[in-house]
Order: sequence, then C-alpha cells, then structure tokens
Amino acid sequence: MPFLRGSLSFERFSVANFGSDFFDDSHIEAMQRQVARNVETTSEENVHIGFLGGDHLFDQTIELGKNVINDAVHAAVRIDTNQIPPAIRNAWLQMELAGLAKDLPNGKLTKAHRTEAKEAVEARCLAEAATGKYRKMAASAWLWDLRRETLYFGGSSTAASLCADLIERIFEVELRRLTAGGIAVDWAKENGRFERLDELMPAGFVEEQTVAQLPWTNEHSRSPDFLGNEFLLWLWWYLDQESDALQLPDESEVTVMLSKTLSLECPLGESGKDVIAAESPVKLPEARQALRSGKLPRKMGMTLVRDGLRFECVLQAETFASGGAKIATTDDESMDSEERIAAIGQLTDTIDGMFLRFCERRTSEAWPQELEQIRQWLKQGPAKSQRAA
Repeated sequence: MPFLRGSLSFERFSVANFGSDFFDDSHIEAMQRQVARNVETTSEENVHIGFLGGDHLFDQTIELGKNVINDAVHAAVRIDTNQIPPAIRNAWLQMELAGLAKDLPNGKLTKAHRTEAKEAVEARCLAEAATGKYRKMAASAWLWDLRRETLYFGGSSTAASLCADLIERIFEVELRRLTAGGIAVDWAKENGRFERLDELMPAGFVEEQTVAQLPWTNEHSRSPDFLGNEFLLWLWWYLDQESDALQLPDESEVTVMLSKTLSLECPLGESGKDVIAAESPVKLPEARQALRSGKLPRKMGMTLVRDGLRFECVLQAETFASGGAKIATTDDESMDSEERIAAIGQLTDTIDGMFLRFCERRTSEAWPQELEQIRQWLKQGPAKSQRAA
C-alpha cells in the first residue's frame, strides 16, 4: 500500500458533507459493490473505474480491518481503458482506402469512398475492442483521512478526477481539489483578508516586467494559483536573506533547505523553461540568472525538519501536489501505519503553514516594501551562503 511505505506522490482534495463520524461496514460494503472486476469491458465502455483493496492490480478484497486505519481509509482505484491506439486505427484506415482505390479505374477516391472507409474502420474498432485485447489497466492509491477531511490521491490528474467522481457518487460527498489559490482563499475568508486577496494581481519581481495572467494558470478560474509561484520565490529569498527556519501560524518552527531540483519558466512565454538538478540548485548562478530574467519557480525540491520528523518532497507551485515525498523520523526510527498517516498530514500541514505565512505578508500593508527588498536581492551578486563559502 503506497501511502503506508516508501516514497509517495499525491495531490489533495477537501472532503465535505460526509454523513458519518467514522467508517464502518456499510462504507466498506458500498466500496465492495463498486470493486474493479476481472471481466472484459464491452465496446461501449471505453473507460471503466472500480475500487481495489490496494495490495495489487487484482486485489478485490476490501475489508474494515484491512483498509480502515483509525479514522482513515486506504485503498486504490483501477482504471481500465478499452480503446484502439490511434496508430492502429490510422493503419486500418489506410488499408481500407488502399483497398477501395485498387478497385477504381483511375484510382481516385471520392468523399463517399472516404466515408465508407471510415465507417468500416469504426465497425472494426468496435469489434476488436469488444474482444478486450486492447484493454489497459492502471491502479492508483488513495487515502481518505476523515479527521482532516482530506483525500490524498496518488495518480495522474485525469485519474484523480475519475476517482473523485466515483467517491462523490458512492459516498454522497463533495470533493474539491486543493490548489495554492484555493488554500489561500480559504485562509483569507477565515482571517478577514478576502477582499485584499481578491484584488491581488501577479507581482512584478523584475521591475521592467509586467504580467497580468500567468500562461500556466486557468484563465477561467478566479482562484489565485499564481500565489504558489510567488510563494516559492519568496521562500527562496527568505531562506537566503533572513533565516533557514520559519515560524508557522501555530507558533511551531520548521527548518527548511531547498534541494535536489528546481524548475523555472518564463511567464511571458519568451525564454522557455529551465530545469536544474543539484544538491542545492538555488545556489547555482544559473538559477539566480533565471530569476533575474523574469522566470518564476514552477517546481522546487525541499527538505523540511519539524517536530522530530524529516520530509523531502518536490512541491508543484500551482497545484500544491507533492512528488517523490519521503518521510522519516530524525532518529530514523520506524513508523507504524497510524504514525505514517499522521506524518503525511503533518507534511501537508507544514507546507500549508509556510504558504500561509507568505499569504499573511502578501496581503499586508508591508508587502510593497518586501517586494522591493526581493527586487534588490535579485539585482545582487551571489547569495550570502555562496559568498560565505
């Protein structure tokens, strides 16, 4: 079960309107009725999704004692796709067209011939798909922490949407993807900062650069996901200029080191992307130069130490998805399943806490002054840590 051991990658959903204070046999039975079956899907069922017990691709056993750990459910979904690959479909079409052309005196195909060929290919696709030989199966793990009202999903964004739809339908709950902007909006509403947050536009960290909309964010969404990119840049500046420790809203402290990987992209779409891999990529001159050219962080590797736990992960700025996350105690003691689930929650709480400290500053009257400090920092030479070295 991936969430209970080893490294993990996941995105998060908030869970609302669950009608129980705990998971019981009725919830397990509801999942069992929607278990992934070892049967061939019909030609009409191009995508089929069902629950798994979580041990392997064909694990159909879902039980209270196995899949419920305190107030959390750990299981998986399997998504079966039953579609003909485009390359094969195209090859069949070319074969049909060649066969029709061979029987024509001049070899020239009309629109009616092409329509006939396409209809023949569609019929063949239906017949071949019905055999099941083109079916592909993929499993993704998920963890629903009832106490935190959070669902962690360890798969692709498309698979996550399918899983969310299934869970909403089976348990009659409402799931909402937790992105940087969504987390910021929730915080702002609770802390009387929503009006300020709602007025924010992307900051110009490079004075000569003005960006009204980041190209990688959803232009139809009012969620300020661009704050995730700004947070990673701000965190880089804070660690370089102020301290390697950050106090969180609950007054605890986390020690932070930016490490392993860094991905940056030009918000104007003019100078492309930079991906830097090193023990400490932010210390390399090309990383600082990328910032000076106006690029913003999209992904950043970090190591976090807090309350006896050490976390490593790569944070995606806009979605706040965590990749390659590793969790360990600072004294390398082993963790049982309950401790592991609590540690996953502490990892996300720590990241959110750092982000909310940034949101406090970003929506404060002091932000213009802090923005100017960051601009001056970008104009400087090597970081303090490099000069000291």
